[in-house]
Amino acid sequence: MPQYVEWELYRAAYKLVSELLGLKPGETVVITADTESDQRVVDVTAGAAYHVGAKPLSVWMVASPFGVGKLTDPVIPVEALSALLANADVWVEFNFKWLLYSTPYENAITRNKKLRHLCLVGMDADMMVRVIERVDLQVLRTFQDVLADMLRSTRRIKITSPAGTDVEFEREPTGSVLNNKGEAFTPGSHMLPGQISIAPVFKTINGVIVFDGSVYPPLGLLKQPIKLHVKEGVIVEIEGGEDAIAFDKWLRGFNHPQMLRPAHLSFGINPGAKLTGNILEDERVWGATEWGIGYVSRRLTGSAPIEAPSHTDGICLNSSVWLDDVQILDKGKYVEPRLAELARRLGK
Repeated sequence: MPQYVEWELYRAAYKLVSELLGLKPGETVVITADTESDQRVVDVTAGAAYHVGAKPLSVWMVASPFGVGKLTDPVIPVEALSALLANADVWVEFNFKWLLYSTPYENAITRNKKLRHLCLVGMDADMMVRVIERVDLQVLRTFQDVLADMLRSTRRIKITSPAGTDVEFEREPTGSVLNNKGEAFTPGSHMLPGQISIAPVFKTINGVIVFDGSVYPPLGLLKQPIKLHVKEGVIVEIEGGEDAIAFDKWLRGFNHPQMLRPAHLSFGINPGAKLTGNILEDERVWGATEWGIGYVSRRLTGSAPIEAPSHTDGICLNSSVWLDDVQILDKGKYVEPRLAELARRLGK
């Protein structure tokens, strides 16, 4: 008897190495994992990479770090991993605690100009089937391209939600629009399909952001909503229950001003994603918006990163969005005609 979703997982892994990574014969592929990773996902991806002629190398970190980003540095072998990644063609992150923005990540991106990095942190077999194998990636890419073009021509954005989000900000016309379609065909970092991220003009962010899905780190799925009051790009007050108290303590515990500043806004648009507590999937939940706080990557700044000790992401479910006063999303349902038709083709 086959294991749970065994054949679907094989197909998902083949789509990953061929349609997302574009692996070529002879390429060296480093797959990183930690003690919270799903071994089935690691093994089947390595097998699929070998099947297309690449040279996979799975790296298991013995201890799962307590944090993410640079907070992983005290636990992982920084220089050894940096050296390994400096000589790879492709790097796939399946570790649960992300190395994105860590010292090995910064070293790898700086030293290895050919490295193609795909961040799939915490991917398990069930998620891999839902967000890759059962998704029409071509239609999803078209949807993302249409929305990305809209964002590039937008100056002012307003977002509300049933939970109480009511925030407005400006987007710098020359700023980056990161259309994360998972196409890791070129050097640099790439993300799981189903997300578009932008960096606002930070000082223009004013209003209330309410996380009612998940926040990671340090929490996961939320017991109660967390309300952030933002003034000119700075979080000035955090309200809510025990989750809000814990989140406020965690942010302020770094004693770093950037840990009280929004870092990016993202749109969740993977039709297979569901709220699970795994931030990789949660930030792609259809109709959600997601705010990052803390470290701002060079992918968004276009130059040097905005440094911070860590980074966290929070989910606002069932969002409504206006681009320059034109509504495109209403309580999690896309209403702009072109997007609505593509959403229908994606089963949404």
